[in-house]
Amino acid sequence: MSDQSNVFKQTIQQNLGPVAKYLDDKGVSEILINGHKEIFVERKGKLERVSESFPSEDDLRAAVNSIAQSVGRRIDDESPRLDARLPDGSRIAAVIPPMSRKGTTLSIRKFTNNKITFADYIKFGAITEDGARFLDICMFLGKNIIVSGGTGSGKTTLLSLLCTRIPKGQRVMVIEDSSELQVDYEHVVMFETRQADAMGKGEVTIKDLLKSALRLRPDRIIVGEVRSSEAMELLNAMNTGHKGCMGTVHANTPEDAIVRLEALAQGGDAKISEKALRSQVSSAIEIIIQVSRFSDGSRRIAAISEVRGFSADGSYNVIPIFEMSRLTRRPDGTLEGKLQPTGNVPSFMEEIIDNNLPFPKSKFAKVA
Repeated sequence: MSDQSNVFKQTIQQNLGPVAKYLDDKGVSEILINGHKEIFVERKGKLERVSESFPSEDDLRAAVNSIAQSVGRRIDDESPRLDARLPDGSRIAAVIPPMSRKGTTLSIRKFTNNKITFADYIKFGAITEDGARFLDICMFLGKNIIVSGGTGSGKTTLLSLLCTRIPKGQRVMVIEDSSELQVDYEHVVMFETRQADAMGKGEVTIKDLLKSALRLRPDRIIVGEVRSSEAMELLNAMNTGHKGCMGTVHANTPEDAIVRLEALAQGGDAKISEKALRSQVSSAIEIIIQVSRFSDGSRRIAAISEVRGFSADGSYNVIPIFEMSRLTRRPDGTLEGKLQPTGNVPSFMEEIIDNNLPFPKSKFAKVA
């Protein structure tokens, strides 16, 4: 075990005692601390409050400070937010007072070593066999893909899975704010951003790393989360011969996702007209996968859509290829429904046929 991992384990034992058992509990996926008196955990997508608490706000604040120091980050009055990856791969986010009025607020999203496959997705009811096969085909053909969804909907898990379906013999470059993706691939390069130091120097952003990646002979560029003006750099990569680029974005629908990407790209310093930008967006993004967390706690793929230029009214023409059927609630509270073809055939059907991929046109026929 590395020295950094040892420091973190000691920090857990000394400072995060009230939640230590939940960090070891494999049934808990996330721990949420809302001030020193209030702790929630997530199990199977559902939140439940637990009886544990911290002795005081000072104890909780000291724990967060120790964690930040152990991973080379800082959280103080000048930098009241923390977003970092822990040595065990878990993701931590925190906000301290006075921005957080209830006290120090902390989230620990636990890392899992379990390798998720499409077979697992099918077993969980998150996707159908045909839906999984279609995504496999999109990866084989090198379609540019955006995974869209809300916080905790499973975007990162799905993106990690898609990366395992990249054909062999390619150079994959992964860029993240805090490393979360588990990319099981032969030739992969991982980049992670760096925060500015106490003097405001040394910051390295996703945008900076994207520019560097483009000069390092990538075949595919994967951005863990597109959240700022780096969207423009990713669009440029997609439009300049780098097939099969991917990223995630926070949005509630495929239509919202592409509009959000446009808005993020507008925030960059590139001097480009709105018309030219929208043309770049529509030609760059080919497939949008919408993932959602439903009311029964399940995480599923809600839609797989194709972007086909613009509609007559000037909006992006986002065509659903597969969509979640109407959901009905079973007696046990779980939701019944599955991803179904909409009847819309992808525009690259001939490409599927020319590559002798076993996915006939009939697979896209709408279910009666």
